[in-house]
Amino acid sequence: MTAPTIETTHVGSLPRSERLRALLTDSDGRNDEAFEAAVAESIRDVVRRQAEVGIDIANDGEQSRIAYSVDVTNRLRGFGEGTVEREWPSDLDDFPDYAEELLGDTENIGGPVAQEPIEYVGEDALRRELSRFDEAVAAEDVEFPRRFHTAPSPGAVLRFTETAYHDSDEAYLFDLADALQTEYEVIAETGAILQIDAPDLLAGFTLTYKDDSVAEFRERVRTHIEALNRAISDIPDEQIRLHGCWGNYPGPHHRDVELDEVIGAFYEADVGGLVVEGANPRHQHEYRTFAEHPLPDDWRLIPGVIDVKTNIVEHPEVVADRLERFADAVGDPERIVAGADCGFETVVEGANAVHPAIAWKKLEALVEGADLAAERLA
Repeated sequence: MTAPTIETTHVGSLPRSERLRALLTDSDGRNDEAFEAAVAESIRDVVRRQAEVGIDIANDGEQSRIAYSVDVTNRLRGFGEGTVEREWPSDLDDFPDYAEELLGDTENIGGPVAQEPIEYVGEDALRRELSRFDEAVAAEDVEFPRRFHTAPSPGAVLRFTETAYHDSDEAYLFDLADALQTEYEVIAETGAILQIDAPDLLAGFTLTYKDDSVAEFRERVRTHIEALNRAISDIPDEQIRLHGCWGNYPGPHHRDVELDEVIGAFYEADVGGLVVEGANPRHQHEYRTFAEHPLPDDWRLIPGVIDVKTNIVEHPEVVADRLERFADAVGDPERIVAGADCGFETVVEGANAVHPAIAWKKLEALVEGADLAAERLA
């Protein structure tokens, strides 16, 4: 029997160079020639290293962004001055000493505040961001079967911003969706897989909507999916994958919502794939969800099989075991793509747990484990 093909990918953010980190955190240094040169050099590095490791579905590592979700607000008009504050995640409320040690003594997550209707004005800047990957691939003389590019969901942008203009969060959510439609369509025009980063659909339960019951949160997820579907209505389903996670921080996560409580709402999304955590110790049982709630026809599942919150490098056998469990649950290994739980450097200044050098070693284990799982599943 011919061995199945198990492709490999990751979630988006990859380690940045020290030089680039310094420029990204200097607001005066993000738009000059030195910044552009540092971004180009850093993207070339992550493109080359993805090729060396053997990643099939690659990206630019989000090198030009200071954060995975806030950066897009630079391409939106309608925001003004203000301070966005959030409480700690509910799991960290139970361990305040650890919370302060992990995240510091401030709750300010720094996002803008909407003061008028939201409009998309950043098409030229986005096209420049998209072009850098092709330039790096050509410069490094490498090839990948496919590429992907990430963009935050409307609900993710809502999480890191606030509004002083809209009558309700729902009105703000749909205004964001209408504005972000351009972002999504421009990405899709390049032929890249559009990855929608939507932590609001899982992590929102402990981060943003701490007072919701599970039933209330499930309905909120449905509303967020409805807004997303409006924004991606003109993009083929098979070109989109949806990424949900429980929050990329090394907390106890004991108050996370279970995947099977919301998976039905996830399945209402007009997408062709789902990226979900599978290595996080709190959620390694979640593969059973896909046996009990079968994946929609023509969807692919991209389970995380390496954990981005620990410097332990998974053995390829461990990666293969995880992939086999998901393949058995889905019923077809060809519908599985090996991925990571989340990004390795989602925020330049944040609690990124994995040392940059170890991140690449973990991706090596990902590829080796995918090859091993494919052999076993033949």
